[in-house]
Amino acid sequence: MFNNVPTLTHEQQQKAAEKIHELMAQGISSGEAIMIVANEIREADAKKQAAQSEAEQ
Repeated sequence: MFNNVPTLTHEQQQKAAEKIHELMAQGISSGEAIMIVANEIREADAKKQAAQSEAEQ
């Protein structure tokens, strides 16, 4: 994990790249688009880990 971003499969990386390109096509800068997608990935991973922790209890 780098900068609190989980390891992604190739398919997940492709989807993230597509989302970044979509945001850039809407006029968002590349840096901001990357930040938005990275935050979405972090939030989804945090929810997944929280659900796993609850399931283990």
